[in-house]
Amino acid sequence: MIPPLSTRPSSEPARRPDAVVLEVFRHLFQAVAEEMGAALRRASYSPNIKERRDYSCALFDAEHRPVAMGDHMPVHLGAMPMSVDAALAELGTLAPGDVAMLNDPFRGGTHLPDITTIEAVYDDDRLLGYVAARAHHSDVGGITPGSMPLAREIVQEGLRIPPVRLVREGVRQDDVWRLVLSNVRTPEERAGDLEAQLAALHTGRRRILEMVDRRGPDAVVDAMSDLVDYADRLMEAGLRKIPDGRWSARGHLDDDGFGTESIPIAVTIEVRGGRAEVDFTGSSPQVAGGVNAVAAITSSATRYVLRCLIEELLGVSMPAGGGSMRHVDLVLPEASVVDARPPASVAAGNVETSQRITDVLFDALAEALPDLVPALSQGTMNNTTVGGVDPRSGEPFAYYETVGGGMGAGPTGGGLSGVHVHMSNSLNTPVEALEHAYPFRVVRYGLRRGSGGAGLHRGGDGLRRDVQLLADARVTLLTERRRNGPPGRAGGSAGDAGSNVLIRGGVERSLAGKVTFDAIAGDIVSIRSPGGGGWGAP
Repeated sequence: MIPPLSTRPSSEPARRPDAVVLEVFRHLFQAVAEEMGAALRRASYSPNIKERRDYSCALFDAEHRPVAMGDHMPVHLGAMPMSVDAALAELGTLAPGDVAMLNDPFRGGTHLPDITTIEAVYDDDRLLGYVAARAHHSDVGGITPGSMPLAREIVQEGLRIPPVRLVREGVRQDDVWRLVLSNVRTPEERAGDLEAQLAALHTGRRRILEMVDRRGPDAVVDAMSDLVDYADRLMEAGLRKIPDGRWSARGHLDDDGFGTESIPIAVTIEVRGGRAEVDFTGSSPQVAGGVNAVAAITSSATRYVLRCLIEELLGVSMPAGGGSMRHVDLVLPEASVVDARPPASVAAGNVETSQRITDVLFDALAEALPDLVPALSQGTMNNTTVGGVDPRSGEPFAYYETVGGGMGAGPTGGGLSGVHVHMSNSLNTPVEALEHAYPFRVVRYGLRRGSGGAGLHRGGDGLRRDVQLLADARVTLLTERRRNGPPGRAGGSAGDAGSNVLIRGGVERSLAGKVTFDAIAGDIVSIRSPGGGGWGAP
């Protein structure tokens, strides 16, 4: 048994913090994370970050426990504590002005396009904490543009960066910088996005030091620790609201793209006296294709689901950092689809398997909380990557996007339509921005009316997005719920399954859920996302 949700014990505070002061600091810290995200977005180059907002920013205390996280990407945020742990374990203490960088999924990362940068914040010689920014880069090399390939091992997916110092004592390390930019298809865009991440760290560090100037270092450090302890107490109180017992569920991924089908993910959650053990024994061994999720992904999904339910049970909002999760133990079978080991391919584990892990966790806890847990949502991010040479500029391009779908209905109302759900919290790329940045034309974009499952409360509808390519390109799709739609709950019907279609010369041809192919100018790639499950008997 390993507890990646809680890497160190949290001591009880020796004093009782002032509730009003703590709430003020809670909002201050949250504002820091949000402002970091705004700085990253404004300074970035790629539509994936600037428009879709596929990034996350967070603040950690000196013990690297999460204090505040922006309202960004749940799959990023829940995994970032393990990235900070891994970076500091390998690099040791970060000196003032140092910035660590990594994307290695086996060292706290998620998948290779997600690059994390970390900076320590000091007041003179005193370490106050850390600020971190993670962003999904539209290309980091590998065998296909966009670095989300159908691959059998991680070396095919792109450049794998262990924890390294990108900046040392305020000076950018040009050898590391050149190494990264020499291994990507779009170096100018990557350079701009990395600079934007450094700008986000600068913003966070500056705002923390402004707090220190106004309130003193002791008050800031104490508030960080108090917020972590407060979040842990809320987690314990929420777990006590869940009936004691063992709650189990099992779900399946469609396939891995290489012939392995119906890949099981199993979980048993045992709740006893304010603690929970989340055991994924029974999940599939890791497979050839990239649906393998590393421990950071499984940890992230578990953190997300428990926080969602506990906030509902308690009727309060937890501090944005979510605490150390020291009341939750995670049991992961080694070398499995929920704890992949090298040299496993993992590109889709972050985006697709994270959604299925979320589904089975909700399914298990629905046994204990039948009037609280909603029906399943679309259960996929409908990942679309396209790359080639833009005829307008003669330069390479790499496009990546996730596509929204139907949200599952719940006991209090129907599901939303055409939205990103659960582990994804991104936006779409607006049509105008998409057509400006890439040789594309969006020829159809709308809801799949009636694709949500029927019920007392109807599931949300999926989307249909048809993009015509104006240049020859290589396309990769990594999608799920193409065989069976997301189930309903409490007597509600399942949502419609999704589908992928290539339209060439006006003729439609069905595509597999996970596929790479060469498209020609004029082809239309049509993504039709699943609807959400319905809740309650119609």
